[in-house]
Amino acid sequence: MHTLAFGMPGGQELLIILFIVLLLFGAKKLPELSRSLGKSLGEFKKGQREGSLPDTDEDEVEKKEISPSDEDDSKKTDA
Repeated sequence: MHTLAFGMPGGQELLIILFIVLLLFGAKKLPELSRSLGKSLGEFKKGQREGSLPDTDEDEVEKKEISPSDEDDSKKTDA
């Protein structure tokens, strides 16, 4: 008895999918589509790397407080 199993497409299925994509978008649009897909994938990976890094700059800004002498200096320059 044969069972219907879904898995990774084989060589023949990939060729059929590629042919359908070629018919839908045309040969001139495919390099542009693949280029934009590559750029968006690169930006996604860059965002993932930046998201996993600790935010040291923001922590330092939150810890820094304005002392009363700094406020007095700013009032003198405004006047």
